[in-house]
Amino acid sequence: MYHSIEEFLEDWRNESGATKKLFSVLTDASLKRQVNDSGRSLGRLAWHITTSIPEMGGKTGLSVQGPGEDSDVPDTAIEINTAYAQAADSLAEAVGNTWNDNTLLEERNMYGETWSNKTTLAVLVRHQIHHRAQMTILMRQAGLIIPGLYGPSKEEWVQFGMPPQE
Repeated sequence: MYHSIEEFLEDWRNESGATKKLFSVLTDASLKRQVNDSGRSLGRLAWHITTSIPEMGGKTGLSVQGPGEDSDVPDTAIEINTAYAQAADSLAEAVGNTWNDNTLLEERNMYGETWSNKTTLAVLVRHQIHHRAQMTILMRQAGLIIPGLYGPSKEEWVQFGMPPQE
């Protein structure tokens, strides 16, 4: 949980940076990849992460630029990358420019529950981590090389001249 705006912004820079790094590996062809016919596609997961930023930020009263939650999934990875970067950067700017540490304690109705703003920010960060993990499975199935986010990936161990960890 966050105790200061700066604490959130530092975490958001790291986590949104990791998401940007992961999204940069997506290809147009990979966006259609899904685990089964009823599961979300890789593109849908990436778009869901993207659209949730202005959607959740808006529920806190922030003005966050980005696509609407009901907008169609783009056909290209670059469109998703661009929209994610805009939304992620806009959230950081809105929080940094309009909130102070006391604002984190304010409460809002979020999905029928009462959440403090600091809870909403924490959920938003964990939400994208959760969906990034789902994405890495589909990305591997699509033959994409996963970048290391919290340490070297299997492929990066090999690049370092070391055997991949089991």
